[in-house]
Amino acid sequence: MLAMVNGSMNLIIPIKNLAGNVSAFLPMGIFLPYFFKVLNRLKSFTISMTAMILSVEIIQLVTRRGSLDIDDFILNMIGALIGFGLWKAMTGRRVRGKELNL
Repeated sequence: MLAMVNGSMNLIIPIKNLAGNVSAFLPMGIFLPYFFKVLNRLKSFTISMTAMILSVEIIQLVTRRGSLDIDDFILNMIGALIGFGLWKAMTGRRVRGKELNL
């Protein structure tokens, strides 16, 4: 906290980290349920995204191209769930619109 107050910490770095980790898996939340109908349910989507994100984190650890960080996992999962919520909102609106036109 003191580093932010006295200006010795560059605030761009944590902002890029947050935005990058959230936006990295956001498209997965939109496109996976579109292409794989079994992932239209929150439980199956969450399980598959957990496995996928853990795989990415473990590959980073093994190849030494990064580190296995719980905060990266959490932020990636948040991004995927935001995408999933957007997908559900888009498809729900489309279904309600079709019901109203009948």
